[in-house]
Amino acid sequence: MQFISSSNQRNELYEKFKLKIIHNSCLDRSLVSYQGNKEIPFSSWFKYREGFSERLVTYLLQKFKPEPGVLIDPFSGVGSSLFAASALGWQTTGIELLPVGLFATQARIIAQKIDVELLNLEITKFKQINFWDYYDQLFIFNHLAITRGAFSSSNEEQLIGYISYCNNVIQNKDISTLFLYAAFCILEDISYTRKDGQYLRWDSRSGRSKGNSEFNKGEILSFKDAINRKLKQIMSDLNISPIQLDLFSENLLLKLAINKSSIVGNTEPNLYEGSCLEILPTLQENSIDFVITSPPYVNRYDYTRTYALELAFLGCSEEKVKYLRQQMLSCTVENRDKRNYLEKYYTSIKRYHNFLKIDFTFKSQAALQEVLIILEIYKKQGKLNNDNIVRMVGNYFYEMCFVIYELARILKPGGIIAMVNDNVRYAGEEVPVDLILSDIAESFGLKTRYIWTLRRGKGNSSQQMGNHGRTELRKCVYIWEK
Repeated sequence: MQFISSSNQRNELYEKFKLKIIHNSCLDRSLVSYQGNKEIPFSSWFKYREGFSERLVTYLLQKFKPEPGVLIDPFSGVGSSLFAASALGWQTTGIELLPVGLFATQARIIAQKIDVELLNLEITKFKQINFWDYYDQLFIFNHLAITRGAFSSSNEEQLIGYISYCNNVIQNKDISTLFLYAAFCILEDISYTRKDGQYLRWDSRSGRSKGNSEFNKGEILSFKDAINRKLKQIMSDLNISPIQLDLFSENLLLKLAINKSSIVGNTEPNLYEGSCLEILPTLQENSIDFVITSPPYVNRYDYTRTYALELAFLGCSEEKVKYLRQQMLSCTVENRDKRNYLEKYYTSIKRYHNFLKIDFTFKSQAALQEVLIILEIYKKQGKLNNDNIVRMVGNYFYEMCFVIYELARILKPGGIIAMVNDNVRYAGEEVPVDLILSDIAESFGLKTRYIWTLRRGKGNSSQQMGNHGRTELRKCVYIWEK
């Protein structure tokens, strides 16, 4: 018997929020994605595709809270929100699980305090060296299974020699870290791989490409060319003048960000390493003025795979990567249920009554339960391309209930939460992430001021379009207020 999906609960939720869904002409895809950082000093060093632009942070702060206060980003990534807000005088805190974002953030903190003249001397000296002369087995690149063969033998040997040089020859720890960060930033450029959504895509020249064996990523840089370009870019940004900076943007944020006198004292970001599911409950109630964040989307993207080269560079073992994958907010089909873990955690911190409230809110969200029932039916009918999609969607919203509850708890009255997220679709069934999360937020005492949409939403995947037609999904910035 053919199942015809019902969307009664989602329709009711849409009616509840439809007046809040507003197109914001100030927003575009470059503002709410990594694209907006591609030409900005500091931010452009590392291609972190999951981030949003620093210009978005500036826009949000100037619109809602022009006077500096305390800001937190519970999924801080490479720190775009932290640095943009810090440059405007805000005290900022980031929470990040993946070593990739932590290293990028820490490297930028170092860069903004570095002795530029001393760094320039090290770079000048470095240009004379032969990387092979410093090759040391002690610093061999410890590949993960999914990164083996990512580099040509020449590039890998030079990379190892460079890492050895940074650790053994450069005496200044901060300069050594910045040199290592330069290599970290070029791993994809010198490899046979390209980040492609849910996985690493392999160039046919690697000998291990799958699917489209003719894929060619274009020029693969030699290590020497790539590292020299990156170090040149870093020095250019560190030496940039206010006049040159105006060529990048007229935004006051950027002028402040390069002014070292503005990056002192309390304006340096505070960084927590770990899961926000564990860290947020430890933070003080009514202590935060603004939250700007973009959680992982419920789209099956596995950052431990797309950033596998960078994780390997940072020394993560297979076991560490598996651990990180499970600790992440559930956004892949491999994530296991965290309910028991969260129940034990909230019991251990003597807040079991909060756990019960959050758990009940999840179970009571009618539109979400409607989606999960429909996806379960599609699973039984074989319409989902992975049976674990149902579990992933359920786990994602379950964990987001805890995140939103804790953000509402630590937010001051009058405080703002701005969240960037996308709606998704599975087997033709739309999951209105914006409406469901906004309804959950209101269950915890927040008010939805806006669900801002971009001029154009996000299209389906080619497979979805082939099966269900081309319809757009809302790409949004939610604005919630306490």
